[in-house]
Amino acid sequence: MFIHRLLICCIFFMINSENLFSQSLSIKGQLWLSGVIKNEGAPVESNIGYLPTLSLFKNLNNNKFLDLECSYQLNKIYNGDSLMIDHNDFYRYWVRYSTDKLEARLGLQKIVFGPSQVLSSLSWFDSIDLQDPKEQVNGVEALRFRWYPSNLLSIWTWIINEDDNISFGGRGEFSSNIGEWGLSWHNNSKGSYFSSGDLGNAIPLDSYFRIGSDYRYDGFMGFWNENSFLSSKNFELLMSTLGADYTLPIFNGILIMGEYMSSYQQFPLLDEKEHQTSMAVMASLPMGMIHQLMFISSIELKKNRNYNHLRWSSTYDDYSINFIIFKNPEINEFDEFEKSFLPNSISANGLSFQIMFIYNH
Repeated sequence: MFIHRLLICCIFFMINSENLFSQSLSIKGQLWLSGVIKNEGAPVESNIGYLPTLSLFKNLNNNKFLDLECSYQLNKIYNGDSLMIDHNDFYRYWVRYSTDKLEARLGLQKIVFGPSQVLSSLSWFDSIDLQDPKEQVNGVEALRFRWYPSNLLSIWTWIINEDDNISFGGRGEFSSNIGEWGLSWHNNSKGSYFSSGDLGNAIPLDSYFRIGSDYRYDGFMGFWNENSFLSSKNFELLMSTLGADYTLPIFNGILIMGEYMSSYQQFPLLDEKEHQTSMAVMASLPMGMIHQLMFISSIELKKNRNYNHLRWSSTYDDYSINFIIFKNPEINEFDEFEKSFLPNSISANGLSFQIMFIYNH
């Protein structure tokens, strides 16, 4: 509530402090329509959504500026004629103050770091999904500072409203001629829930501490590494990702990417341990200026479950059309506990086909 009031005050300040014409106001939006069909002849799953966004920018003196963004997501998903999901909520609301060396942002925003693309060990606050043509990412309520003392170094700090508790952390990034380095940490002194899309669990935690590191090198081929360790009284998790990519000089260039993730879970109070490994490959082929073909496949090695995504995208100035084929594990390959964490969509298991139209204005 405090953040909402502060943002409203900032809007009135930006509009009323000087003439409105001395500021930059923009209104944009994203509309999407999609339909999913399964091979078993189940009812069509349809989705309609709209994401309007208001942006306001104001120049201050001495290369300083103030801007804000507010967007609201309306999303409805139908299974046949039945409404399955009706989601209406803020997607972003933040205000930012920037100078040549400093950026301070307050509100519902995305906090994303780390070079991994599919199997990320550092997805602490985001939900990036390469299989989503809309490229939408969940945000967190936070106050975040980024300081740039030089062109080679940046320092982040943040305070986050996490499950109605205040948590905090920071990150340092350093660039050199042998790669880009990052070191991150985060601390939550009160109870919370930990969840991971790769692990498929939601675990209640006491206070916890996280530390992570990442590295990326771009040369003849790209190479990266991410590591993350979470420690709590009742749960510990160590995750590590290795990845590489290379562009084959064929046609317009075929980007090939591969990642490998290893994770170790431990429940000290129960004296239980679990080790999981996953692999992912991606191939992307641009076909002219408009069309692109992308294939993503990931496999849970221990459970031998394979997830496949093939997409043909045609992107124009204001809209795109996407044809997608999913081939995921069948529902009977999951146990009852795992089923409770599956996405509420018919594309989550088995073979399905999706058409998605996206219009940006």
